[in-house]
Amino acid sequence: MLMSRELDKASADADQLREQINRANHLYHVLDAPEISDAEYDVLMRRLEAIEAAHPDLVTADSPTQRVGAAPSEKFGVVHHRKMMMSLANAMNAEEMVEFDKRIKRMLHSEAEIEYVAEVKLDGLSVELVYEDGLLAVASTRGDGDNGEDVTLNVRTIKSVPLKLLKPKHRAIPQLLEVRGEVIYSKAGFARLNEERERRGEPMFMNPRNAAAGSLRQLDPKMTASRPLDIFLYAPGIIEGLEVDSQWEFLQALQELGLRTNLESKICKGVDEVLAYWNDLTERRHSLDYDADGVVAKVNSYALQNQLGEVSRSPRWAIAYKFKAQQAETRVDKIEAFVGRIGSLTPVAKLAPVQLAGVTISNASLHNLDEIRRKDIREGDTVLIERAGDVIPYVVRVTQPGDPRAAEFQMPAHCPVCGGIIVHEEGEVAYLCVNVNCPARVRESVRHFASKNCMNIDGLGDKLTAQLIEAGLVKELDDIYKLKNKVAELLALERMGKKSAENLIANIENSRKAPLDRVINALGIRHVGEHTGRQLAIRFGTLEALSAASEDDLTSVRDIGAEVAHSIREYFDEPRNLDAVKRLEQELDIEPVRVAEGRGPFRDKTFVLTGTLETMTREQAEQKIFEGGGRVSGSVSRKTDFVLVGADPGSKARKAQELGVKILDEKEFLAMTS
Repeated sequence: MLMSRELDKASADADQLREQINRANHLYHVLDAPEISDAEYDVLMRRLEAIEAAHPDLVTADSPTQRVGAAPSEKFGVVHHRKMMMSLANAMNAEEMVEFDKRIKRMLHSEAEIEYVAEVKLDGLSVELVYEDGLLAVASTRGDGDNGEDVTLNVRTIKSVPLKLLKPKHRAIPQLLEVRGEVIYSKAGFARLNEERERRGEPMFMNPRNAAAGSLRQLDPKMTASRPLDIFLYAPGIIEGLEVDSQWEFLQALQELGLRTNLESKICKGVDEVLAYWNDLTERRHSLDYDADGVVAKVNSYALQNQLGEVSRSPRWAIAYKFKAQQAETRVDKIEAFVGRIGSLTPVAKLAPVQLAGVTISNASLHNLDEIRRKDIREGDTVLIERAGDVIPYVVRVTQPGDPRAAEFQMPAHCPVCGGIIVHEEGEVAYLCVNVNCPARVRESVRHFASKNCMNIDGLGDKLTAQLIEAGLVKELDDIYKLKNKVAELLALERMGKKSAENLIANIENSRKAPLDRVINALGIRHVGEHTGRQLAIRFGTLEALSAASEDDLTSVRDIGAEVAHSIREYFDEPRNLDAVKRLEQELDIEPVRVAEGRGPFRDKTFVLTGTLETMTREQAEQKIFEGGGRVSGSVSRKTDFVLVGADPGSKARKAQELGVKILDEKEFLAMTS
């Protein structure tokens, strides 16, 4: 009886928490009007997670905790749209909009002004969401209009998509609601995404639409969840249990149900008001935080829409009036290589200055050498440039080759900033400066060096690193350990008080004593992370021995192939890196990695860890494994010997059961180490 009362209370508490969290999500992501702080939101979420962890049977499909967690898909399934997702006819100018309005009136045999709903035409990825009895059941892409891809698991990760519809005050929740819309990236989110991709050495997206499409079509929902996608909804599919007579009424109903609509939408009395709306939005499009490429005008009345019908795959009652292209012609004066924060080289066209969308453009990214070759862009050429998303200038095509034609652009063999060696792997797009102390990439080098899994210098984050570099206090990695002699300069930095400076210096001093594997990881060698750093530390024992190792020596180490070995040699073959490593050695007290001698309890055994450990941290467990002669892998396979399971294990534990891999709890694991 007691257990029943406890379960009933847990169920009621969970329901209340879900309601509070769903309301907070709606206010924050849909209405942009948060009522609670992020910290308060986190408390609510943690309480719900704790209840669901203690009572797994209480987990519901629409719980806020279930936005992410599905295993990656091998491919997307096919979803058939019960009502075709049509495309729109386009108007290229005001005269064609007026003709569209006249055609509507002729078909309706009426001279009365037509009431339209004017909406922003978004430049995103079209999707359909299907709600059954208020719960999100299916989400799919437009596809060919009849069939799309099943992206339900990915759409569930978008915070502005409710998993459960809100209960309206004066309506019932519809039994079936198919609603169409556009998945987008905000301009700010798109900029952050490209910054992060540049930092990781990945190719950047050319525009927010490509980024939205690429993010939504990730086979792993966790990857989609890591990207700040948003959505606007605006069109009905099949609906059961919701009576609306017009497009405007439909948009209001969506808002009542907790679905995100674009508040820029407006009722227009006649085509002249639509044109005025287009003119106004043309002036303001640059201030919108999302890409818009025009205006959509829809006959408001659903009765009139039905009377007008469709032609081919487009409705007769709607049209898209696109914005004029933001393009201009200019001359490419020079092509130069710009060095990014991780040392990747990006070719940039230096242009004869030209006005475009109210801004003077004198530079345009050419992205990479493959793109230059594809478009055959050379110095002296006249080119057409465009502002992607009205923000990023890029070259569309060559309109007039130079006379005489210049030679093809070649990427430099040495870094234009530091003179370091430029490396380019066969089959890869990127050209990289491997000098870890290159002024162009020192900020990223310091950030990585100070991170938790490297030297673990608490307090040395991105903002402080930027200040230290700007003030000239840190130019190379070993300068970090000279800051103890520059307290006065530290105190002159923004928001750096005496206590903060003391804490920073103390944390830097504490990091001097570090195991070799962490130091190797901290150097920022391409393709070398925690696991590889540990294997190298075990095999070579010192930085000096590692720096002298040949590629054959390196490939003899377990799990290190030719690509990683080549990358390590490239790093140490750069004289500036070798000098930097020697200077660091003078500042550090490097400890060898302890490994079991002879045959330790885990000799030649592979472990995978999952869940939260109670008596030790994951790092401590990994150290015990390494000291026992074993290795740690990130994924479960038939070659895995043991899976160490803590609280709340994930899919790795299930896969271990499927493959028959031995599962250990902490008690069993610790018994093996004693």
